[in-house]
Amino acid sequence: MKRPIFKVRKTVMPGFGITMGCTLLYLTVIVALPLFALIMKTASLGFADFWSIVSSPRAVATFKLTILTSAAATVFNALFGLLMAWVLVRYEFPGKRLLDAAVDLPFALPTAVAGLALVTVLSKNGWIGQYTEPLGLYLAYTPAGIIIAMAFTSIPFVIRTVQPVLEDLNHDVEEAAETLGAKPWQVFSHVIWPMILPAFLAGSALSFARGLGEFGAIVFISANLPFKTEVTSLLVFVRLDEYEYPAAAALAMVMLLMAFAMLLITNLMQARQLRYAERN
Repeated sequence: MKRPIFKVRKTVMPGFGITMGCTLLYLTVIVALPLFALIMKTASLGFADFWSIVSSPRAVATFKLTILTSAAATVFNALFGLLMAWVLVRYEFPGKRLLDAAVDLPFALPTAVAGLALVTVLSKNGWIGQYTEPLGLYLAYTPAGIIIAMAFTSIPFVIRTVQPVLEDLNHDVEEAAETLGAKPWQVFSHVIWPMILPAFLAGSALSFARGLGEFGAIVFISANLPFKTEVTSLLVFVRLDEYEYPAAAALAMVMLLMAFAMLLITNLMQARQLRYAERN
């Protein structure tokens, strides 16, 4: 009796051809076509025109502000997100489920609404701004406000990537380290940290990439002042409003390349960390 060459696994989903076809169709329509259109629009400029647009003083100022504010927001999200994930996983307290649900609020809330809410809180007459501005600490319409807006919209990335990894950690390894005389900080640095580092890097990279392209929450709180509080996404909007589509495409291409570079570096760091963990 001949054995079948291929063994078909029963599944509740449709066959491989249908599922793969739907996946490729989705990627083509939602991801590939817009990116291809952006690349073609940018390519129509020519290198000289492209360079003159992206190297203009106003564009360079937006690149610097966007990168610095995104980096600052990512540092805050990395630290606060790690602590929040740790609290949600390792402790039981009243209101834990409510706090856990509130973590996803920036995903569900429209970014424009988030920007209006931040202006209401941080402006001169806001709940917080009325106390900080007399002290000389201006939050609304400053780079500090942009950092807060970016951190608000991207904080769930770090929490939701680290939280499931912490939940799946085997506590037997931690207990074994404690029985061998390891102190709490040694257990965390030598046992827990290497296991959650890939997820931590992934969440931080996604947070940084989200900050680079954030628009809705920033447009209200930044005041869009050129050379002061204008980020690249706002300059892209200005160019679109002026019907300068090639210039907008050139600026968007630079931010796209930055995001891809960040994700590539993070993936390389994750792969290196995973190989190190497997060896040890």
